[in-house]
Amino acid sequence: MTGRRRAGSANAAVVPPPEAPLRILSSAHLADGDWGELSEFEFGLIVAAHAFDRWAVRCMAAAGMPDLTITDVLVLHHVHHRGKSKKLSDICFTLNYEDAHVVGYALRKLGGLGLVRGEKLGKEVFHSTTAAGGALVARYRAVRDRCLVASVPDRLGSLPERPGARTGVPASGRAELAHLARMLR
Repeated sequence: MTGRRRAGSANAAVVPPPEAPLRILSSAHLADGDWGELSEFEFGLIVAAHAFDRWAVRCMAAAGMPDLTITDVLVLHHVHHRGKSKKLSDICFTLNYEDAHVVGYALRKLGGLGLVRGEKLGKEVFHSTTAAGGALVARYRAVRDRCLVASVPDRLGSLPERPGARTGVPASGRAELAHLARMLR
């Protein structure tokens, strides 16, 4: 980025020329060239990911479990998903964690809190939520519904009445967006 120094100290901030568009990004060295806008998009993804992480952790705290990390929250929800027991490798695969030790630590922590249990079948351990874990997930959902879901119509305007059309995006578009989101993960 080229710019002019303000008159004054040698440590004065660099001011961009007036004709240069303001770019909000984390790494100016990645914004050079034809794909500079991609750096802005990447920064948006970074900000959105961290905002979601904070939201999920705070929602879980409001549900009654304040000392969980985002990994703990995600693992708990996934273990509870569909009421089926899951192997460590399947949890790692679905949540896109390469380091099984991180997920294993979360499972041990959640087990110590009485939220999940492991059952050994052959050589594999299958993890499932306990009654306390299921109740916590239900409280999380209640907080989410009250704070997040309830605010969506206010933020986005009125939603269509047709089931499945809540987003205003056609079904084919929703499927494509979901596919792209899975590819980004």
